[in-house]
Amino acid sequence: MNKMQIKTLEEYREKYAQSVSDPEGFWEDIANEFQWMKKWDKVLEWNFTQPDIKWYQGAKLNITENMLDRHLEARGNKPALIWEPNDPGQQFVSYTYRELYEQVCVFSNALKKQGVEKGDRVCIYMPMVPELAIAVMACARIGAIHSVVFAGFSATSLADRINDAQAKLVITADGLNRGSKQIPLKRVVDEALGNTLCVEKVIVFDCLGWQPHMKEGRDISWSDAIAGQEKKCPPEPMDAEDPLFILYTSGSTGKPKGVVHTCGGYMVYTAYSFQNVYQYEENDVFWCTADIGWITGHSYIVYGPLLSGATTVMFEGIPTYPDAGRFWQVIDKYGVNQFLTAPTAIRSLMAFGDDHVLSYSLDSLKVIGTVGEPINEEAWKWYHTHVGKERCPVVDNWWQTETGGIMISGIGNISPQKPTFAGYPLPGIQPVLLNQEGIEIEGANEEGYLCVKFPWPSILRTTYGDHERCRVTYFSHYDGYYFTGDGAKRDEDGMYRIIGRVDDVINISGHRFGTAEIENAINTNKLVIESAVVGYPHPVKGQSIYAFVVCDREIPSESQDFARGEIIESVVAEIGKIAIPEKIQFVSGLPKTRSGKIMRRILRKIAEGDMKSLGDTSTLLDPFVVDEIVENAL
Repeated sequence: MNKMQIKTLEEYREKYAQSVSDPEGFWEDIANEFQWMKKWDKVLEWNFTQPDIKWYQGAKLNITENMLDRHLEARGNKPALIWEPNDPGQQFVSYTYRELYEQVCVFSNALKKQGVEKGDRVCIYMPMVPELAIAVMACARIGAIHSVVFAGFSATSLADRINDAQAKLVITADGLNRGSKQIPLKRVVDEALGNTLCVEKVIVFDCLGWQPHMKEGRDISWSDAIAGQEKKCPPEPMDAEDPLFILYTSGSTGKPKGVVHTCGGYMVYTAYSFQNVYQYEENDVFWCTADIGWITGHSYIVYGPLLSGATTVMFEGIPTYPDAGRFWQVIDKYGVNQFLTAPTAIRSLMAFGDDHVLSYSLDSLKVIGTVGEPINEEAWKWYHTHVGKERCPVVDNWWQTETGGIMISGIGNISPQKPTFAGYPLPGIQPVLLNQEGIEIEGANEEGYLCVKFPWPSILRTTYGDHERCRVTYFSHYDGYYFTGDGAKRDEDGMYRIIGRVDDVINISGHRFGTAEIENAINTNKLVIESAVVGYPHPVKGQSIYAFVVCDREIPSESQDFARGEIIESVVAEIGKIAIPEKIQFVSGLPKTRSGKIMRRILRKIAEGDMKSLGDTSTLLDPFVVDEIVENAL
């Protein structure tokens, strides 16, 4: 499979040029590296108006055959999945490719016995245990469409997603471990199912031994479901354009969007991007700390690594339990070679000081990555120095749920690095910067709206049950382009820096500033751990900046004006006086989703003084943070 891997910067440039001049030929060559039941009649047919995008038309495949079956002969005894539990004192679990194949087949047969058929939707609401990955692959093997919902969403959010997908079956557990807490899941599912009519069966995995209430005729334990099932299950032939999964992502309206990815294109792109960005080699150990409830976990815990015959680590816990050295302990324990985490995690670990990371050797690491949001320069340097020991490249991944895989990034140690810049587009990705009128901006050191002008195999095909929403959200802003919703800058070397969502751009006296840019300036101050800035109406400037700042210690009220002055100096030094925040509020934490994204919508409402329109905060990582911010708002 390493035929698809780029090894030098010169080769990157050659492959990129080829992918632009002959995209169909380029992606046909990559696709030929996989196992197909039937080859395609046509590589690509597309338009971005409707939109209507089809890759590898007429081809037949099963993605799990490429993840499991084809590795059995050469890699049957190789570790495929290593599970590290929440409690470091508990025994880890490792599955070889053969063992994982057998477990997936057993559970595939169990799903069939419960009446699940090709095309049915299955909702998975589970802890980060191996059975979650097994359930995902079992759905794919029999042609069922999986919809993984992060096991932290409320019963209302879960019911919304079940109803939207019209899921026939739900897979869950009695509860889950998260740090020092244990959280009931089956209870949430029972509450959610009080507001649904489509679910026929619920399979419940015993994670904590709680023996939850089981509804007769509907609920069945995982152990009973798999009892007596065979260790072989033929892979269902799937059309390349058949849906593989639905993954819900938040939108500007309250209703989540069900992003649909398909079997063929998603397979090709996730493996290709994984192998290149992380420069994976045969005996390496790869660890992505994300939850499978998010797209990062789909693409870079399960699909990308296993399609590549890799060893992938899956972690049940959190970075600070039982202490802030947990990530580094796991890296040394398994000799992790490639490591991927979020800037939020890095910044939170920075706050605990350097001793926790300096206690570990981390000498196995070759590539370290970040994903989920732009990483600020201070966090990038800390990560590069203390985790990467200044010898590991930092690959700053930019992509989205909708793109399926990494789009812009460093490529291992091949491409140049520049803090706060994601890097170059992967071969096959054709980004452009557009101005407000939709005209392409050429040249270096320019800023504009980040769009893509040509499809790639893992682009979303639709939003489930509402294709018009897909068209309006992603394809209606600029005719002939996929609109990412992000602003970006391009430097003289062609590297891209993501400057934040377009609705996270603050316009001060005609000057546009990305929130990430201002936050990066604030975060350079030695007092600051993390910050979030939003715009609020100003009678003269149009907008002013309100900054919510988390410091490394509590700032007494008598010292706050001095601290604000220091932060302003940092902003002036980094950007200029035009970007000085009008208000700086010191807070103990920021309102974040459980995936680590800052909810700027809530902060904007607080900055505007509109405390009655904050919306539902119950699904946040720490809802009480919002109450504290409101109480002390400036």
